[in-house]
Amino acid sequence: MKLRSLQPILWTENFDETIGFYLHILSFSLNERNEDWQWASLQKDDIQIMISKPNQHEKLKGIGFSGSFYFNVENVDEVWENLKTKANICYEIETFEWGMREFAIYDNNGYILQFGEAASEISREQ
Repeated sequence: MKLRSLQPILWTENFDETIGFYLHILSFSLNERNEDWQWASLQKDDIQIMISKPNQHEKLKGIGFSGSFYFNVENVDEVWENLKTKANICYEIETFEWGMREFAIYDNNGYILQFGEAASEISREQ
């Protein structure tokens, strides 16, 4: 088995608001949108996600996901400076003992979005 990519589908009852969050706050681009299906595909760099209203076969209770989405980024401090006043903060930027400098925000649905960069990469950039 060869896996090529992972494209999460984020379920939301706030379809337009969620698309707006990813477009305007995180600077994703809209690849495709289907109003009949209440589904959209978004992309930023190599990251692709889908947004969907749950259909009649899916039971949405809360955010419907029990983890977080972790984005490995370049220049995490710049990303932090850009997002810290635009989004609800889960935890502020910090360098952790496991060697990652990271922070986390909530999207408009309550999904946790973490952004991190290896501390060793940051010291090489400076």
